[in-house]
Amino acid sequence: QVQLVESGGGLVQPGGSLRLACAASGFAFSRCAMGWFRQAPGKEREFVVGINWSGGSSYYADSVKGRFTISRDNAKNTGYLQMNSLKPEDTAVYYCAADSSPIPTYNDYDMDYWGKGTLVTVSS
Repeated sequence: QVQLVESGGGLVQPGGSLRLACAASGFAFSRCAMGWFRQAPGKEREFVVGINWSGGSSYYADSVKGRFTISRDNAKNTGYLQMNSLKPEDTAVYYCAADSSPIPTYNDYDMDYWGKGTLVTVSS
């Protein structure tokens, strides 16, 4: 019953932009911190960005800071990731996740719910 469904991935040229969405259902999304993670071929899954339950606090990986922006619309049970100035090294499957704990850590192993991922390919 619990679902997180990512959308918005695709092929984009370097320097381009994409907006990912994460639609949540079956749990109290508005009470959860959420985050985006990504995994490139042959690499470990890595943290990208997290946001607390209210959207008032966010935490970005150095690799995306200044280029990516996380947001959420709790009325729609949806989270977003705006990705600008995309680079080939951003190519990965992007996963949305949520953490129901009172104090978020944004560690992947602390996340309670995961989406199936959406592929982002940055290439000329």
